[in-house]
Amino acid sequence: MRPLKTSFYEEKTGKNAAITWSRFRNVFGLMQIKGMVDKQGLLSSNIEEDGEEEEKQGGKMDFTLLLSDEILVRILTKLLPQDDPSCPLSLVCHRWLRLQGLLRHSIKLHDWDFLAHGRMISRFPNLTDFDLTRACIPAPESTGILLTHASLTIPLSGSEDSFDRWEERLLAPSSYDRGLKVLAQGCPGLQKLSVIDVMKGLSLGDSNTEPRDSQAGLARIANGCTMLQEMELYQCTDESLRAISACKNLQILRLVGSADGFFHRFVISDIGLTILARGCSRLVKLELTGCQGSYDGIAAIGQCCFMLEELTLCNHDFDEGWIAGLSFCSNLKTLRLLSCRKIDSNPGPVEHLGYCPALERLQVQRCNMRDRQGSAALILVCGAVRELELQDCWGLEDDIFSLVVNCRRVKSLSLEGCSLLTTGGLEAGVLAWNDLQRLRVVSCNNIRDAEITPSLASLFSVLKELKWRPDTKSVLSASLTGTGMGQKGGRFFKRV
Repeated sequence: MRPLKTSFYEEKTGKNAAITWSRFRNVFGLMQIKGMVDKQGLLSSNIEEDGEEEEKQGGKMDFTLLLSDEILVRILTKLLPQDDPSCPLSLVCHRWLRLQGLLRHSIKLHDWDFLAHGRMISRFPNLTDFDLTRACIPAPESTGILLTHASLTIPLSGSEDSFDRWEERLLAPSSYDRGLKVLAQGCPGLQKLSVIDVMKGLSLGDSNTEPRDSQAGLARIANGCTMLQEMELYQCTDESLRAISACKNLQILRLVGSADGFFHRFVISDIGLTILARGCSRLVKLELTGCQGSYDGIAAIGQCCFMLEELTLCNHDFDEGWIAGLSFCSNLKTLRLLSCRKIDSNPGPVEHLGYCPALERLQVQRCNMRDRQGSAALILVCGAVRELELQDCWGLEDDIFSLVVNCRRVKSLSLEGCSLLTTGGLEAGVLAWNDLQRLRVVSCNNIRDAEITPSLASLFSVLKELKWRPDTKSVLSASLTGTGMGQKGGRFFKRV
């Protein structure tokens, strides 16, 4: 087989000066693919001779046609980035457009009709990750105004009441059910889904103001997509949890009931949590945001979900005594409390609290820790913790921090934004831990370098990891020492 021309200037000197995209693809397609195909013996000598003969006769042979779709998809998977929407692969030809659809596995949908009419399933048949949150709220005229909560972003119109009335733009439940039915039938291998439940939602063009049942769509997803492992559900209620409780293989679940500025009328109670725990017994990670429950709901999750390793409670509104239910989570390894206005105002008798034997990490961020009784109960239940992280917690004073001494196994401590904690309070806590290996103190303005005692300094010398930036002012003054800057009336620059 004679060598291929690699210089385009040679072809321009001939009679056919035009360089077509087909010729460009033929040259580089053979150069990059032929070697990979030869290793598997998929390109026979007869096909090589036919391609050479056609080239001698001036034909424009597409060498990629010699490969089956399965082989070509395997090659493109190695050469192209995963799920890159900017890849121009679909511009080559109709076949490559179809192959690009086979390569895509995740999508974030903005237009619900694209799903309800079945076009998305035919265009991308191998999708396993769907984000339908934006599609559940039809976007108004583009104004550039966005309302964001965690991973949920909602476009707003320019009207004055658009912030308070954005829920009126939610999909009609009939359209919602139709789209989820198409999804359940077309993608039985679905593994991850993010969606808003529109059970109480009203569409703009709907004159019926009575809430309608839209759980049929979620039930079809639960029954049709048996491989579903991860789900994120906004605006959910007990009825929503009843529908998704049929997801037997669900492992990661994030539920948002009520959220300030977003969802106000939706409640998750002990009934929904119990139904969820009995149906989805294989949960490994669970996050509850804006949920109302009590001891019964947390205890049901711990008793039924034996594999639960990570529990996150964000802005909860649990009744008094809920914290005792954590002792039923025997395999829990990580507990997170985020943006909680209270921990537990009345946890009950100490002898009834119990503890989590397998807990390794406790993270408390942006929580109110002024209540000594609730904070003490939390520390007692999490007594086996090895990694402790306290960030931007108001009310964390020396007497509250002294409670963590009961956690004897702490190896890593991280403090950030705890402005009421003093150097003496920190020292009393860390010196009681014999296994402490890592310490991180950032933006705790009441902890000062000048107050470090020799005992605390000797502890710092044996730590494996130390990040010490407690007082930003002292760090700044130390960095400006000898420069003549930062002093009142001083010079900002010196002549060399």
